[in-house]
Amino acid sequence: MGTRRNELTRQAARLFAAKGYHGTSIGDLAEAMGVQKGSLYAHIDSKADLLWEVARDGAAAFHAALDGVPDDASATEKIRLALRAHLRVVAEQLDVATVFIREWRYLEGERREQFLAERRRYEERFRALFREGRELGALRTDLDDGTATLLALSAANWAYTWLRPESDTDELADRFYDFLLDGMRGYVTPSP
Repeated sequence: MGTRRNELTRQAARLFAAKGYHGTSIGDLAEAMGVQKGSLYAHIDSKADLLWEVARDGAAAFHAALDGVPDDASATEKIRLALRAHLRVVAEQLDVATVFIREWRYLEGERREQFLAERRRYEERFRALFREGRELGALRTDLDDGTATLLALSAANWAYTWLRPESDTDELADRFYDFLLDGMRGYVTPSP
């Protein structure tokens, strides 16, 4: 893919995140690129092509981040590191993450099915972390892996709406982790 196409995909991600897929016109994309509308068709067949590219970029970014979680970490540390990795993608690639989280639903046909398969694969990778923790005795024996996954990813995904660029995503992920694993019940900590 040439640099012009890369720039077009980057601008599409930015506009889809800011205005939504349906709120972004070919004219908006052309203006962002500084070209006439007709010139865009030298690079794409349709706006849907750009949505597909950005959604795939998002899936690739989230999978790559999860790939960085070391296999030799403890079960609960893997969950902490997975949350950190996920939130880093949200913070560092906010436009792509927003499309992955929200705008993907406008994909159609085979592209939608392929995207949903990638999304399910990503969720299953998270689910496996909770399952491992439960099976190794690091988490409650009655833990529902699916519910824990949905809770963790929902909290982390929603951050795209309020996360500020200067936010410390590792600190935020650690707070999410503490709430998820320790719950919200109060307990007394010794005074220093």
